[in-house]
Amino acid sequence: MKIGIPKEIKNNENRVGATPAGVKELVAHGHTLFVQHTAGEGSGFSDEEYAAAGATILPTIEDVYATADMIIKVKEPIAPEYKLIRKGQLLFTYFHFASDRALTEAMVESGATCIAYETVTDRDNRLPLLIPMSEVAGRMSIQEGARFLEKPQGGRGVLMGGVPGVKPAKVLVLGAGVVGRNAALMAAGLGADVTITDVNLNVLRHCADVMPKNVKTLYSSRHNIEQELPTTDLVVGSVLVPGAKAPHLVTADMVKMMRPGSVMVDVAVDQGGCFETTHPTTHSEPTYVVDGVVQYAVANIPGAVPYTSTLALTNATMPYALRLADLGWVEACKRDAGLANGVNVVDGKITFKAVADAFGLEYTPLELN
Repeated sequence: MKIGIPKEIKNNENRVGATPAGVKELVAHGHTLFVQHTAGEGSGFSDEEYAAAGATILPTIEDVYATADMIIKVKEPIAPEYKLIRKGQLLFTYFHFASDRALTEAMVESGATCIAYETVTDRDNRLPLLIPMSEVAGRMSIQEGARFLEKPQGGRGVLMGGVPGVKPAKVLVLGAGVVGRNAALMAAGLGADVTITDVNLNVLRHCADVMPKNVKTLYSSRHNIEQELPTTDLVVGSVLVPGAKAPHLVTADMVKMMRPGSVMVDVAVDQGGCFETTHPTTHSEPTYVVDGVVQYAVANIPGAVPYTSTLALTNATMPYALRLADLGWVEACKRDAGLANGVNVVDGKITFKAVADAFGLEYTPLELN
């Protein structure tokens, strides 16, 4: 199969769809790899390394899309890429369709087959291709939250861990999934006073057993969240409904309850955000202010640490990429129902129900003939 690795063009997105080691593995399986010039540069991988791994280096993104039968990316295609995608082409990347109608309609119109990392499941119904980036994003949410709590960045001027005689920052983590647990652990490690919420009592029991002593658990309800907000310095939104739009756990009115200079980091922004006041931002302009509260909603948080992120992502995606390339997407999905869960759009039809429901569009169940 002819496989293309284009350079990411989303704002400050320095990750790349495959490492030279991943390319070498695909080449060893008999596939032909085409990598765009400087595609890996932002992650620390040179054209020479890709060439040594057996790839052909192509000068432009247009060349990669025109040549490849399968495209492996990191982030969803953005508007300049729409016209490059052709009928029957296989795209394997993060899509987060439910938060972007324009992208959904463009991929439907393209006739391509779109397999979304974020809805592929494993035998335990986990999300193996979302987990590594969720781990990075959860830890980064605290790193960024701590930065924007600094006064020069618009924050209250609060140190996460405090000092002897001065209380630490209060951190509220909404959602105890992969992102939330990693955020809580990172905040706890900095010495913050952390509260993590969820609606699943078994998950909260587990957190209570394994988390450090400065992490408390709280059942997630509107009342409980409202009780916490007035004294919270940093809120991390980490609620995920796989493939669907995230629920708003913090409304615009609830934001007004927070102190000026407090910080909100919405890691769920890729799925529409779990704060009502969320709109996507970029690494070059990461924040805005609502009612005195700093809002951070960068839609590709792991892109800030591309070397770590690319290695972690390729570790997870490469076994699936090999199956797709070796067997073709239809046969690969027949053999792996979890991979089939990743198929969101095929030949002009939406095959993932939550995406169709998000926009009131027609849903067509996936048929693997």
